[in-house]
Amino acid sequence: MSKPIWPRIPSGFVRAVLAGHSALGLAFAALIYLVCFSGTVAVYANELHRWERPDVPVAGPASATVVQAAAAEALAVHGKAEHLFINLPTPDLPRLTIYVDKEKGEDPRVVAGADGHLIGPQGTAWTDFMARLHIDLHLPQTWGIFIVGLTGVTLLSSLISGLFAHPRVFRDAFHLRWGGSKRLQEADLHNRIGVWGLPFHVMISLTGAFLGLTTIIVGILALAVFKGDVNKAYELFLPPQPIDDPRPAPLPDIKTAFSHLPRMGADGPPTYVGLEHPGERGGAILIVAGPEGRLSRGDNYTFDAAGQPLSEQGIGSETVGAQIIQAVSQLHFGWFGGWAVKLAYAILGAGITIVTSSGVAIWLARRRAKGRPAPRWERIWIAAVWSQPIAYPLSALAALLAGAPPLAVWALATLAALATAAAFETERLSRVLPLTGGLLLVILPLAHALVWRGRVADPMAWFVETAILALGLGLLASVLVTSLAARPRLLAVQPAE
Repeated sequence: MSKPIWPRIPSGFVRAVLAGHSALGLAFAALIYLVCFSGTVAVYANELHRWERPDVPVAGPASATVVQAAAAEALAVHGKAEHLFINLPTPDLPRLTIYVDKEKGEDPRVVAGADGHLIGPQGTAWTDFMARLHIDLHLPQTWGIFIVGLTGVTLLSSLISGLFAHPRVFRDAFHLRWGGSKRLQEADLHNRIGVWGLPFHVMISLTGAFLGLTTIIVGILALAVFKGDVNKAYELFLPPQPIDDPRPAPLPDIKTAFSHLPRMGADGPPTYVGLEHPGERGGAILIVAGPEGRLSRGDNYTFDAAGQPLSEQGIGSETVGAQIIQAVSQLHFGWFGGWAVKLAYAILGAGITIVTSSGVAIWLARRRAKGRPAPRWERIWIAAVWSQPIAYPLSALAALLAGAPPLAVWALATLAALATAAAFETERLSRVLPLTGGLLLVILPLAHALVWRGRVADPMAWFVETAILALGLGLLASVLVTSLAARPRLLAVQPAE
């Protein structure tokens, strides 16, 4: 008989860890669930950008002339700006987008055509809302990112405590008890999904914690290495900065800067251009260039307003800190490696979302089995879990049809879903909410196709609509199958006439 790979752990220790695991999961369950759910959707942020504004034609690589023309027109339309951030077309997001950063906090984001002329506002309010919901929960940015980072720490702690609380979890990795107690089935599925996706779950929680707690990490680094000088610590993450000179000057010479890239060793096309203080002598140009598909977004190349390299030393190589941040970001969101990686992230992200939601359901079922049911909390948790498959498509539908602010609609829809916990019993709630979510997921792509009929220039819109429709039909089918399976049990308990 082979020796087990997992050492024997005293039962008292297992019970204590299991209690801690349950307490930790329950304390942060709703927040962890929201972050996991929103993160799974955020993997497809670029595709959703293209779906939300499908009339923007697919663009190929942008030349320096096109980028220069787009920057000049953006400044002419929106006036003096502190910064101009230009995302060049890539295979993942084949459109030229510009963000004009102004002192008054305006947010003019525009898209440009293949010739560099502005098409109009970016018009992706729902996708921007969805991405921010995952990044900072729409709270003040510093606090929001910090809370999301703490959520990553909590998730990582729950994963580790879950392993110690279930010593046989690896040995039983493919053991599923079907046909018996529903609670045992859910417990097995919870544990199996947790084990099958464990490397991904650990990586996601660890990278999320790192990104969310960067401010604290920089502060600790400043205290440990730079005697508390935070600015010096941030220099590890930033490219060389130009000398401030507010005297008027022409627009930075992007074309000249582009011409230097081959000599400076750029091994891929430019994907990003940042202009600092355009129209001033102290202006500067930051270009990110590099091949697609790798963890790093690319190498940084910095130039003065005349398009000349700011420094010959270290040109094209990023700081170690910047390389780490970029690699962790790409790894966390799955924005590398193409469709295969994104599909894997979607499946594994759905898995960790299910693990989070089923963990609370198992705890509540265990209470009921011990004679201490909490029916109110059971209903609240069901409503909380299904609130997001309802609030996401409803907010997208409201933004599409009425231009309604997605955050407000999402918040109202979430609260309305939670309120149903007081209106329905558990069994009915478990059918009504998934049915509502499925119907909304079916209606959304059909409505989108009607609104944009005859104006779709980006074929990605059809792929996204097909995927959303398939999700909705799949959810409706699962509700139907579950209802038919439950019907014999309900008939069996009806009193005889």
